[in-house]
Amino acid sequence: MVGMIKIYRISGKILSKEEPMFFRKEYRALKKEDALEYLYSEMGSKHHVKRTLIKIEKIEEISEDEVTDPILQSIIRMY
Repeated sequence: MVGMIKIYRISGKILSKEEPMFFRKEYRALKKEDALEYLYSEMGSKHHVKRTLIKIEKIEEISEDEVTDPILQSIIRMY
């Protein structure tokens, strides 16, 4: 059985020497563990942040109507 793709919003902070940087990202994934892996991968490759410096505060499943990311909104409109 193929799972349904869901949308997850992940909020947290990146610990740095000065002050923490807060983030909120949205991902399409089959399960929240996959969305979390996408986040770690993106933060590591684009921002050169190690996983140990990323502190997740909240991960929640959201509806398509709650999506704020413009790229994700355009992907949703295609389907």
